[in-house]
Amino acid sequence: MKLPTKLFAAIAATGIIVSACSSAATTAPTAAPATAAPASVAPASVAPASAAPASAAASAAAVTVPAITVSSFDSSFSAMSQLTGLTAAGKGLVGVVLPDATSSGRYVSYDAPYLTKAFQAAGYSASDFKIDNAQGTDATELALAQADIQAGAKVLLIDPIDSVVGNQVQAAAAAAGVTMISYDRATFQGTNTYYVSFDNVQVGKLIGQGFMQCVKDWGVKNPQVFQLNGGQDTDPNAISFAEGYNSVIWGQSTALPKPGITNSAGMKLVGNQIAPGWDNAKGQAIFQQAYTANKAINATVEANDGLAQSVITVLKAAGVPAKKIPTTGQDATIQGMESILQGFQCGSVYKPIYLEAQAAVALATILRAGQTPPSALVNGTTTDPKNPATTEPAILLTPYWVNAANMASTVIKDNFVSAKDLCAAVGTSACAAASITP
Repeated sequence: MKLPTKLFAAIAATGIIVSACSSAATTAPTAAPATAAPASVAPASVAPASAAPASAAASAAAVTVPAITVSSFDSSFSAMSQLTGLTAAGKGLVGVVLPDATSSGRYVSYDAPYLTKAFQAAGYSASDFKIDNAQGTDATELALAQADIQAGAKVLLIDPIDSVVGNQVQAAAAAAGVTMISYDRATFQGTNTYYVSFDNVQVGKLIGQGFMQCVKDWGVKNPQVFQLNGGQDTDPNAISFAEGYNSVIWGQSTALPKPGITNSAGMKLVGNQIAPGWDNAKGQAIFQQAYTANKAINATVEANDGLAQSVITVLKAAGVPAKKIPTTGQDATIQGMESILQGFQCGSVYKPIYLEAQAAVALATILRAGQTPPSALVNGTTTDPKNPATTEPAILLTPYWVNAANMASTVIKDNFVSAKDLCAAVGTSACAAASITP
């Protein structure tokens, strides 16, 4: 069914369409591929190449899938040139929809330009792919995905705002026979879906390990721990993050351990709450209430840098000095790096987005050509936290813990965070202490 003209107008008004742009970066740390490999890298419902039109099938059959792996990608984007033959053989649009421009600056500053650069390096023309931003609205994300399907998309690359719209897009894609790649955030309802992200449980484990070390390094006595978890109500990834750090800190691979438990390091969990929908303002209100009621809280765990900043705001307002009450995070935002150098945050998990973008485009290119992706690329599976029987083939990349000791050799070296902007915010002495030159 053709979409109404008004819907296309709404899409044009709300989506951000990215064309030719690029972003440079220096060499990333070597990413070690995950070890878990699926029995099959293609979902049972993936249509074989012969299901494509005869001309497309014949063209795709003449092209060999290159021996590309999760370790093939780096900041040069040179691995993408191996895919130009598949790009030429493939047919149809690759439609990309990113979730918003507010929950994290990464989608505008990094994902969109890195995805564009990966498509261009793989030989795509401007008409072969389209990148939009849903601006934080479920209805817009679904409308953009439906418009891509109407425009002849063969593959959808979707970073869902939440599991609700993720499931809706999956259903629309499945009904149209379109393959979906769930990018960065997993969704588990539907068929013919792949997942591309960093190992979410490992992200959580890095948070837990960084927290444990920081409590020791900062000399926190009798740690009374409050945990401010991510949006487990809307995001399956948030559940996996929590399972990771809880397994390290409390020895329980669960998303919400009950307050009152202790560990062998003498820590006690005194509070454990979710920030609904990853909402930083709600997270700040939750922690403000908890800290007002219990000033004994002297160690905290946060699921990302935004929530860490919410907690730090409360602590600073209460006059808590640096290196007194640990906080944690992920995403390696510039605010997170500032808080680390200023002594209010222990560290953050860095996920080199240019690796994720290349992996996603490589997978999309192989699927668009009607081919089966190699197991060295699709190197694992992801499991629905709410239903362990449901799994999807996945590309799982390696995350890194970043603190003051290695900030210069990771996010600064990769130009993920501007040394000039960071040092302007924290001062040259704080940067010099971390071997960072503006």
